[in-house]
Amino acid sequence: MNKKLPAIRQEFQVKYSYQLLFTQHLFAIKNPLFKDVLAEYRPNYPVKCLFVVDEGVLEHHPKLEGQIKSYCNNFKDQIQFTDLIAVPGGEQSKKNQYSVDQCLKAINENAICRHSFVVAIGGGAVVDMVGYAATIAHRGVKLIRIPTTVLSQNDAAVGVKNSVNAFGKKNFLGTFSVPYAIINDLDFLKTLEQRDWVAGIAEAIKVALIKDKQFFEYIESNAEALSNREMEPMAYLIHRCAELHMEHIAEGGDPFESGSSRPLDFGHWSAHKLEYMTNYSLRHGEAVAIGMAIDMVYASLTGVLKDDLDRVLNVMKKVGFSLEVPFEKDVDIKELLNGIEEFREHLGGELTIPLIPKMGTKTDVHSIDYPKMEEAVRSFTYKPQNSI
Repeated sequence: MNKKLPAIRQEFQVKYSYQLLFTQHLFAIKNPLFKDVLAEYRPNYPVKCLFVVDEGVLEHHPKLEGQIKSYCNNFKDQIQFTDLIAVPGGEQSKKNQYSVDQCLKAINENAICRHSFVVAIGGGAVVDMVGYAATIAHRGVKLIRIPTTVLSQNDAAVGVKNSVNAFGKKNFLGTFSVPYAIINDLDFLKTLEQRDWVAGIAEAIKVALIKDKQFFEYIESNAEALSNREMEPMAYLIHRCAELHMEHIAEGGDPFESGSSRPLDFGHWSAHKLEYMTNYSLRHGEAVAIGMAIDMVYASLTGVLKDDLDRVLNVMKKVGFSLEVPFEKDVDIKELLNGIEEFREHLGGELTIPLIPKMGTKTDVHSIDYPKMEEAVRSFTYKPQNSI
């Protein structure tokens, strides 16, 4: 056969839609929200639900499992409870395949299909991991995220990414998939440790610096109230941060990150490396705060940022962040700087680091002055006091 056959080309578009809802006491019988979310999908038909819950959440909310079962039983015409499994909280859930296998086993044993729901309840790492498991089962079962930390309610759970760690790298394995819904229950925040309450504020500062000067000024004027765990400013912070995040996904033109520019990863090249190098003793938000501080100083050293460096650093400190890089040895500094190339590798293609030239805007740089970046890192390194 000598005749060359023509290429076949096709193009199609897929429309995605999802919602972020706010409530308190989600599984109180008097609160119909969760039942109504399932009714939107399939009215008057019992929809199978598998609940995967962060062990730490169950520990701090010992009545939660019973509340979920009672709620499902009360609305059994709409909800078919199948099982509730507990998984380790924090980065432990993402460190290896064990937690993913737990979820997949439960999905299989409870016959969760593509018209059923996996309901992930926990912090950002758990939501990431459960989302990954749900996406690879049957090429994708439906997912409802119920984030329980500040960081997950304003950032980690409101996007379209799922992941686990592998080969010593954060988020090496992952998927893009759109959850059916995210439900923020502010009541879960009341039992957070102070570190976790504060850590989530980092992502709000990040998105404010990138996109919204007025939002940064709100955080600045409410820094003390936020540090003191006042719920009203925190509720607004979560709502506005999540809103900006979701607007970026919808309007940025690259929701599945096929390009190299990722403004929402401001401060993240070093944050991911810091988490790994400290064996995840740093919370993600704590590492992001340090990462933003490093990049703000670097932007100042290179002339990208003209003003507001001290103002931004002071706000982060006032909220409650320590901006100390937890090591000072040359070998550790070099290893941290290797995170720049690992970040490029994770993105693929051209190195793209977002920097802040002025509050509320960002610019991308595609090369790094390593001596100046090292200077920026060392400005935050640990300096032990001389013993007397």
